[in-house]
Amino acid sequence: MVKDTTTALPGAAQPTALLRRLRWTVLRPLASALGGNERSLVRGPGVELDEVREYQPGDDVRHIDWNITARTDQPFVRQARVERALDVWLVMDVSPSVDWGTASCLKRDRSLEMAAVAGQVLAQHGNRIGALLFAEKPLGFVPPGAGRTHLLRLLAGIRDTAPQRGRGTTDMTAALARIDSVARRRAMLLIVSDFLVPEGWQPVLRRLAQRHEVVAVQVRDPRERELPDVGMITLEDPETGGQLIVNTSDRKLRERFRQAALAQDETLRRELARSGVDMLALSTAEDLLPAMLRFLHSRRARRGR
Repeated sequence: MVKDTTTALPGAAQPTALLRRLRWTVLRPLASALGGNERSLVRGPGVELDEVREYQPGDDVRHIDWNITARTDQPFVRQARVERALDVWLVMDVSPSVDWGTASCLKRDRSLEMAAVAGQVLAQHGNRIGALLFAEKPLGFVPPGAGRTHLLRLLAGIRDTAPQRGRGTTDMTAALARIDSVARRRAMLLIVSDFLVPEGWQPVLRRLAQRHEVVAVQVRDPRERELPDVGMITLEDPETGGQLIVNTSDRKLRERFRQAALAQDETLRRELARSGVDMLALSTAEDLLPAMLRFLHSRRARRGR
């Protein structure tokens, strides 16, 4: 499932060693289920300090901060965040547009690899993983569960779901509305898609980001940003079946295509930033683990700040 990244990342260890280095930093206190070691909204005994306040009748005397009490001559207590387990939802685009790739793999392969690695990293310490699949409409979903057997079953369901071509455009808006209704607890949402979808999903995403921690994982292929000079070719939309004949030898056409792709990327980044959603960009031309390491290191730095 995970490829050797030694050549892509100079001096890197084998993939199993890289996986041990991965730690998905959760930026917001979301956890609610018993067990686990993620931050929650519940206060009580814990290792992460939340606040120090004056002692009130009924407070546990074991939580008194004796250093502050000695300096102020007033009793103060320390309150921490209780560590709990986290719910994680993989919102997976399985539409026909991800069954394409011109580099080392298909976009579907990279999406599944992302789900496997993220699931393995996030499922540690009792966190629970669920999934919702979507294409031209929301498809089946798997409620969050813990354990290796549950994760393997979930990944097999993602792998084996392949909607037929020509059914219609990907409806991300309906998928986000569906996850909004089924994710009743605060959770982490990983939206894995190529984001080649019609407009309209932005308001629902903003609403989700107010309650949950959302990460958008864009899976892309180099040929979606630059056409090769190979003469006359027929382009087909795998979701609608529409076809278009173009002359890729036309330099101006290739440049217009490149500029349109750049504008599309910039619009997506702007919309995600406006919604308060982090973005992880993955490519079929680059191994997964180096890109994930860069992304997770940046999140760890933000958590530290």
